[in-house]
Amino acid sequence: MSYFLSSDDAFQREIAPGVSLRTMWGDKIMMSLVELDANSEVPLHSHPNEQAGLVLDGEFEFTVGEERKIVKKGEFYIIPGGIEHKVVAGQMPSRA
Repeated sequence: MSYFLSSDDAFQREIAPGVSLRTMWGDKIMMSLVELDANSEVPLHSHPNEQAGLVLDGEFEFTVGEERKIVKKGEFYIIPGGIEHKVVAGQMPSRA
């Protein structure tokens, strides 16, 4: 097993209209490179792994459980496993 993975080799799929996801995961954590077109949305969902990330471009409105927050370029987020969450991109394409 390699400890290193190119984003080109990660599992890639479109999870919703305008939402492209490249993902790798282990037993306890999930890491994704997600690209959203302007105003696109990752629907409400949950997964068993914790998920953490950094907004690389643009901004997102995250809803995690009952909390809602705008997360901008340069800001981190963490989502506990098993908690429902959704994400909506801002007025321009966004990456995290």
